Amino acid sequence: MGLLVTWVVTTLSLFVASKLLDGMTLKGGVISHFFVAALFGVLNVVLGQLIYLAIGIGTLGLGFLLAFVSHLLATAFVLKIVDALTTRLKVKDFRTAFLAALIMSVAASVAEIIYS
Repeated sequence: MGLLVTWVVTTLSLFVASKLLDGMTLKGGVISHFFVAALFGVLNVVLGQLIYLAIGIGTLGLGFLLAFVSHLLATAFVLKIVDALTTRLKVKDFRTAFLAALIMSVAASVAEIIYS
């Protein structure tokens, strides 16, 4: 997917997750939502891969075999980091972050199917 499409999908998936999950709030308007999605995207590219690698190595390779779960955990960690860096996103706990990561993953998969 192109960068713009990915950014829009991430923004929409964050919005949907915030509406579906009681422990997650996304404050502000559309510009604020796009800002949070951009911050998430940059951190996910930089830190998400490092966290995924740490999970894989820390589990002695099991994390690489269960890559889907490891990526969800890495995404949840990045969501909690974005929560700490901005007041525009609030994620109550790690369970909520994990469920939000799952919702975002499903949205990205659907967008990939539609876009391709």
